Amino acid sequence: MGKMKKRIEHIFTQLKNSKQKAFISFIMAGDPSLDQTLHFMRKFPDAGVDIIELGIPFTDPMADGPTIQKAGNRSLEAGTNLDKILNLVKKFREFNDETPIVLMGYFNPIYSFGVDKFLIECETCGVDGLIIVDLPPEEDKELCVPAIESGLDFIKLSTPTSDEARIPKILKNSSGFVYHVSITGTTGAGSVNTNSLKPEIKRLNKFTRLPICVGFGIKTPNDAKLVSDIADGVVVGSAIIDKISNNESVEDILNFVASLSNAVKNIE
Repeated sequence: MGKMKKRIEHIFTQLKNSKQKAFISFIMAGDPSLDQTLHFMRKFPDAGVDIIELGIPFTDPMADGPTIQKAGNRSLEAGTNLDKILNLVKKFREFNDETPIVLMGYFNPIYSFGVDKFLIECETCGVDGLIIVDLPPEEDKELCVPAIESGLDFIKLSTPTSDEARIPKILKNSSGFVYHVSITGTTGAGSVNTNSLKPEIKRLNKFTRLPICVGFGIKTPNDAKLVSDIADGVVVGSAIIDKISNNESVEDILNFVASLSNAVKNIE
């Protein structure tokens, strides 16, 4: 393992000790600009964000719903690439060494960049974890295993259709937390069903001691509260990105983020 801090593990330990759940925000890096992303990253922790997920834009994002696809396109049009995203994290680390940063995206941009070079840059810039949506566990040796060896957390995705035969394979080389996709389909579609969520999380807990965070379909503070009663953490992306794409004021966006966090943490 590298010299990297285990920021993700640390934050979940802190939250568990204070009997709180994690609030995780997802935004697309470079949408509408890298400067704007950095501004949000700097402000999010004060709005109650525990972990920041940054999307890596990709030309063919098969798991993304329209909101995140459009955000990715805006980001690509603004000239965002992996090099610039890593530099963005490096800038963020100049004034925040605590909040974990997770890069989320597809394997292709990382493969093109060069896996070894990418992992070294992640360590240098202060990235904590990766979520790669199109690498099945059968391909763990491509990126997952080297990432874990370099000290990064490799966060795996589980879905409502992951059965008991499949779950151990998915979770075999995973760390940080498990990202449970609450609905089948693409991001931002449908809404979360807490009745089906309970048994799904119970099933995952049989196979892992990692925290289980739920994303996809969580749009309102009320959704966030319902999910936080069942899961260890809540991920919100599309609902925040919608506000960014509507050019809402930074203040309004931060207030919305804070309202989600307060709901997760039961703060009135």
